[in-house]
Amino acid sequence: MAAVNDGHAVAYGDDPTTDDVRELIKAEFGANAEMFIVFNGTGANVIALQSALRPWENVICSQMAHINVDESGAPERLTGSKLVAVPTPDGKLTPAMIRAAYTGAGDQHHTQPKVVSITQSTELGTVYTVEEVRAIVDASHTMGMKVHMDGARISNAAVSLGARFRDFTTEAGVDVLSFGGTKNGLMGAEAVVFLNPELASQALWIRKSSMQLASKHRYVAAQLKALLTNDLWRRNASHANEMAQRLAAGLREVSNLRITQTVQANGVFVEMPRPILKGLQAAFPFYLWNPATGEARLMCSWDTNAQEVDAFVSLARDLTNA
Repeated sequence: MAAVNDGHAVAYGDDPTTDDVRELIKAEFGANAEMFIVFNGTGANVIALQSALRPWENVICSQMAHINVDESGAPERLTGSKLVAVPTPDGKLTPAMIRAAYTGAGDQHHTQPKVVSITQSTELGTVYTVEEVRAIVDASHTMGMKVHMDGARISNAAVSLGARFRDFTTEAGVDVLSFGGTKNGLMGAEAVVFLNPELASQALWIRKSSMQLASKHRYVAAQLKALLTNDLWRRNASHANEMAQRLAAGLREVSNLRITQTVQANGVFVEMPRPILKGLQAAFPFYLWNPATGEARLMCSWDTNAQEVDAFVSLARDLTNA
């Protein structure tokens, strides 16, 4: 950002830095990928969904999808479309779940199924395999639906799979992607990436009317350029995933704690007695995922260090033995 703070540049995305990011995105996702930079993940999701929907159509998603529970109703408010939330034990949709939720097609009294939205990695830290994404895309396309991927933590998923971004997006047939940056070290930059170019035709106006177009665009673009240069995205995500594995390994050795989900990316979900929970929260900030069961959501980031992880585990052990 400091490097682009020199001289003048054309506003609203017609600058050389944004051009560089467009080429980097094409290198990752393919020559037909079209990118629109935004400020945050909610904005990316709303713009992606608006591009594929009319108000009488609906979106099939996991019940715990970020668009369903963590965006304050923005997707439904700004698209005018209904979210059809499907219960999922591990955060992952399946073709069978999608087929069961595909109802009312052709009936004027029902919203029409149009988009399937999946999160990679999921809100529970699980990861869709390449084959699972392809199966969802194939089933959705057969039913005439587009597929949106919320990739807030797409870098963590790619590292977990040992795959390229395009392996489980472009080549799997995903239509539109929310590409995450802020969950992988950026100050404030995300992108909508259209892998199906037909959906991009109205994106300029949708982005502007959604209040996601920066005038001094190069400052936002500079962040994505840095992330996509020299595999910085991979190094950041690899470190976060490694710290999550270290955390999970340590907590498995602490009695009275139970890890509830397979640790595949940078999140660890663990149930713990309330006294331990309160003691840990007093020293470390983290969210309580399920108050009824005492399940906590522990996220590791690009700058989480081993000393912090070990201190957390040590305190959990001390509180258990107290």
